[in-house]
Amino acid sequence: MAVEIADPRVFSEDVDATHAPLIALAEASLAATSAIRAEDIGRALTTALVDRLQSGEVLLLAEAIASAPSASIARALWRCLIEAWGLASGDGARGVAATLFALPVVIVAGCEPGDDPVEAVPAIPCVLADTARLTAVMREHRALAGNETFGFASALVASDAIDIPRLPDLLAWQRLAADAAAVERDLPPTPIALQSGQQSVHLRFLIGTALAAPGVDLLSGSDVAGWAMPLARELARQLAVPQVSVLALPRAPQRPLAALQQGRSAQREVGAQLFARNAIRKLRSAVGEPSAVISAHRCAAAPGGGELRLSLSSPFDPRQAEGFRCPLFATDRAGDVATMLLDLLRDCRVTDVRVLAGVHPDRDSQTGMMLLFKPDAASGIESTLH
Repeated sequence: MAVEIADPRVFSEDVDATHAPLIALAEASLAATSAIRAEDIGRALTTALVDRLQSGEVLLLAEAIASAPSASIARALWRCLIEAWGLASGDGARGVAATLFALPVVIVAGCEPGDDPVEAVPAIPCVLADTARLTAVMREHRALAGNETFGFASALVASDAIDIPRLPDLLAWQRLAADAAAVERDLPPTPIALQSGQQSVHLRFLIGTALAAPGVDLLSGSDVAGWAMPLARELARQLAVPQVSVLALPRAPQRPLAALQQGRSAQREVGAQLFARNAIRKLRSAVGEPSAVISAHRCAAAPGGGELRLSLSSPFDPRQAEGFRCPLFATDRAGDVATMLLDLLRDCRVTDVRVLAGVHPDRDSQTGMMLLFKPDAASGIESTLH
């Protein structure tokens, strides 16, 4: 079950007239009293989204989701938009149809400090020298439903390359994608900047195009057990930079928006794992068992204006504390994200975990620093004690 925690995001109270028809359909689908009625309304919403995709009105779609009056309505719009992409990109007029897909890759990278303090810190260019080797790995393990007619662009791209504003471009490229080069020319790589002596977690996408008979769903399978490990090794080899450690964690290929949703969730989870394990190890070696606090905060710089935070500290050292900022995206439930953090802490054998009630400010009123709670300060505002 999901942990109960307040949603700190700021939702619009007034719906712009331009977005009102879509918002109304999403509300009606959620309020439907029968599954059949909900499906009928969902189809009407999906059809409206297809029309807007094909007419290029994607900025209005992005605004509609951003201005949704609740998280549940934003999720309903996102789900139907994923379905709308599938319908808008269908091509049954010819004997062969192209499927454009995105494969999320979470990259954990670290740079060892050099002997020369003024030496430039290397970056990862995110350009792949041998995409044929990547396709060979996936063909060998029967990925993409066993399809063998597909290729990858040589650039690893960031989230904005497959977000809602880019959907018309992606649709156009898919229609022209007789080979991967049609995609590659329009997707420049997004390099990964590093800091000396630190590990960081990044999200990139490998863009591919496959050819198959019209109506064949090449992306229905989510099993990566056969090809994920060899593909991860090959990606790490091609991304290698001197003095830089690279770990690549690929996920299942999906349609663009589904891949974006999956990739953001994976990056957040891997980032939380890296933070928790490093901070817990540090605290245990210095002062003993840590305490953890999960709290919800308003934050103007966060997606949607709010985020969850994980604070790790020890009562034996009031000056030492570590914090992780956990973003909430349009498709997220705050309780699901808090549950991910709680499960992670249990895996790390942290027994003193507190989940705070209410929504808290971004900054400490006395210090002006980012607000992180310690167990003594959290007393009296706990919603759950584990």
